[in-house]
Amino acid sequence: MKSSVVKRSIVINCHKTSVSLEDQFWSSLKQIAQDKSVTLSEIVGQIDSGRGEQANLSSAIRLYILAHFRERVAAAAA
Repeated sequence: MKSSVVKRSIVINCHKTSVSLEDQFWSSLKQIAQDKSVTLSEIVGQIDSGRGEQANLSSAIRLYILAHFRERVAAAAA
């Protein structure tokens, strides 16, 4: 299964930045934002503010998505 990396510009905290993610991660992030009734910029801003200095933004987004779906699986199993 081949996944293309897509680079998109996004405004977070009043500044423009670019983020490179695979299509599946962009789709998942949009789904999470929609489920939480927030914009894509808002959710990326939340991830950005909580990532610390160790991780780059793309990695932090991927880890956020992974944690989100792990929590959903755990909740469904409970």
